[in-house]
Amino acid sequence: MLFTIEGVLGVTFFCVIATYFLNATRVREFAIASVAFEGKKSNFQLLDQSVHLNKLSLSRDSNGSWKIWRQYRFDYSLEGDDRRQGYIIMLGKTRQTIVFAERIV
Repeated sequence: MLFTIEGVLGVTFFCVIATYFLNATRVREFAIASVAFEGKKSNFQLLDQSVHLNKLSLSRDSNGSWKIWRQYRFDYSLEGDDRRQGYIIMLGKTRQTIVFAERIV
């Protein structure tokens, strides 16, 4: 069996992209679960049961290693008839901050 460099690079590129998307999906699920948990704890309702990627960058964690920094935006309601925006910041798979309008959790 003969492998070309283009074939090997193509498969490697595909694997890297697939791994990124699987990791991004997992981090997004962690963000949804974290916001839903804080919402139940603080009597907020997460609207649409989703978060949306707002910003993306690279950042260092407390150990100095590079991680993907993501800010997700979400909508929530206090009383069921209003819609407010909040955001959650994730560094890698770790929750950094959740902000409900003017209140930081």
